[in-house]
Amino acid sequence: MMLDNNFEYVLIAVSIMAILTLILRFLPFILFSKKTPELLIYLGLVLPYSIMAMLVIYCLKNINFSDNSKFLPEFISLLIVVVLHKWKHNTLLSIVVGTVSYMYLVQNFFN
Repeated sequence: MMLDNNFEYVLIAVSIMAILTLILRFLPFILFSKKTPELLIYLGLVLPYSIMAMLVIYCLKNINFSDNSKFLPEFISLLIVVVLHKWKHNTLLSIVVGTVSYMYLVQNFFN
């Protein structure tokens, strides 16, 4: 059975992407097999908090304080995220519950 050109192209492209992904995943282990540089250790400690702060700013940048139907669901969800994170110290749980609470409030109360 003869394969058409589009399938072959996709197969080659996916194979190249898979190989490059594997190389990029294993490269740090190969390069830093003896000792991890202090800069990378520092970035590993600092970047997660920086990324979360940027995501919060991005999510809250367009709040319209003059319209309660836009402001209240975001504010209530933000309070839920902060309280839940302070209580459980689980980032994934805080994000999921905050997203679900926001969607529930927007769809059922503030539409």
